[in-house]
Amino acid sequence: MGMNSKSKKMMMLLMAAIMVFSLAACSGGKNNASKESANNKPANSAETSEPATPPSADEPGWKSDTSPITFDWYLNFAWFPNKWGVDPTSQYVTKKTGVDINFIVPAGNENEKLNTLIASGKLPDFITLGWYEDGVKKMIEGGLVEPLNKLAEEYDPYFFKVSDPDKLGWYTQEDGNVYGYPNSSSSPKDYEKYGDTYVSNQTFVVRKDIYEAIGSPDMRTPEGFLNALKAAKEKFPEIDGQPIIPLGLHEFIQTGNDSLEGYLQNFLAIPREKDGKLYNRETDPEYVRWLKTLRQANQDGLLAKDIFIDKRPQMEEKIAQGRYFAMLYQRTDFAAQLGTLFQQDPNKIYIAVDGPANTNLDAPQLNGPSISGWTVTLISKDVKDKARAIKFLSYLMSEEGQKDLYLGEKGVSYDTIDGKDQFKPEAFELMNKDRAAFDKEYGSSFTFWMMQNTNITEQWAPKSVEPYKQLEDWTRGKTKSVSEFDLLDPLANSEEGIILSKIKELRSKTLPKLLMASSETDFDKIWGEYIKKQEDLGLAKVQAFQQTKYEENKKKLGM
Repeated sequence: MGMNSKSKKMMMLLMAAIMVFSLAACSGGKNNASKESANNKPANSAETSEPATPPSADEPGWKSDTSPITFDWYLNFAWFPNKWGVDPTSQYVTKKTGVDINFIVPAGNENEKLNTLIASGKLPDFITLGWYEDGVKKMIEGGLVEPLNKLAEEYDPYFFKVSDPDKLGWYTQEDGNVYGYPNSSSSPKDYEKYGDTYVSNQTFVVRKDIYEAIGSPDMRTPEGFLNALKAAKEKFPEIDGQPIIPLGLHEFIQTGNDSLEGYLQNFLAIPREKDGKLYNRETDPEYVRWLKTLRQANQDGLLAKDIFIDKRPQMEEKIAQGRYFAMLYQRTDFAAQLGTLFQQDPNKIYIAVDGPANTNLDAPQLNGPSISGWTVTLISKDVKDKARAIKFLSYLMSEEGQKDLYLGEKGVSYDTIDGKDQFKPEAFELMNKDRAAFDKEYGSSFTFWMMQNTNITEQWAPKSVEPYKQLEDWTRGKTKSVSEFDLLDPLANSEEGIILSKIKELRSKTLPKLLMASSETDFDKIWGEYIKKQEDLGLAKVQAFQQTKYEENKKKLGM
């Protein structure tokens, strides 16, 4: 045996021992020597090299290396206010895993910031954005992100233990790889398991005291709806010296208005498909009937000018003042204001009631959680440490990581009380009273929601309290899985994508015109032109594209 290979052998043993003692024996390391082989091997052993031990699929990979590392994590949400490391929960996770996070959040327009990053070809280590954002496809097609399945195979097979095969299947691209994993996602199997606990964000709410003062009317029919708005305005023309706003809607944006599209269509239980063909919901007579009802409301002076121009911050201010009588609105978007109102006077809060309905008065069919989730998280090609990145992602997805980010550190934000792990009463109280203060003081309950999985954390979730509970409970049993209708839209720069954005722009300009039309005849004229213009723009091409995607989705979901 030449001196060369012998010194190489000694060198390896020495390295192995050093690795073991420095506890850096990363289970995914290429020439990893386990403690035993380093200690029990005679120095004159004839073997010259040690086969690499593949990383274990049963053991969390993150435990093999907890040395300090800082990842840059881009969140495509300008409103995200929190920093990692300020609160005890994120400090606890860093102490445990060695991972520190530097969040990068756009100051203004999210898409401008994201497009600049993509154009630069250099991305932060982690990227989290809505699954519906164009940027997801751009990053994948531009080869800017790592396939998670490949990273997992090489460095952390434990990832496959903590991920849901259905969700991986859903997000598998044509090349067979998965580049992003969703949060807040529920597969059809999850529906079988937890479906009766699911709630929707979509609500129709009224201000409790005003609603009761006008006799708690039924607002499901156009007549009942208009009469209630009229009665509220007559009885309460002003709220604390400011004019009442009879009806609140989501803001009008460049692509349309959520309240006047999906929300209203779901309340009217308008189908999304008929006999396997996607259905153009806005052409449904029930929908047109209710848009005409809103036109009538405007003619009767029951739609305030504010609703056509206000953005979310102005609306939040007006909700906190209790100036709206009724709202077709996402309940989680005004939770903070609802908490404030409740502290001031539990009678002046907003409660969910049965809103606009179709002619048969069928129950609404609201969006429940879908397999696409809310956001997807990707790991960039420029990531500073592939192994640590995928291992940290697996940790966040695992039950242990979910518990850490949801309940926080034991003794700080939660404890075992009456034999159950749950939030300490003072933490829960602050969470309901002042969420922003809670985030800084505790940082648990998914202050950091990038990988939140509510199906896992349901076991520790406190029972909802008022005023939020009533709104949630109203949606129970009305939620439906809409997974197969997700991810239908073409890429923005494709031919169909360009047509679709023109149609959406047209819709956003047309909706206010329809509501402000001076007569029903005028409405019909605007509506007719709108439908024709969509056809001229190439609506049929977009529909054909979406139909193909819809059929692919059904296959993926085994429907």
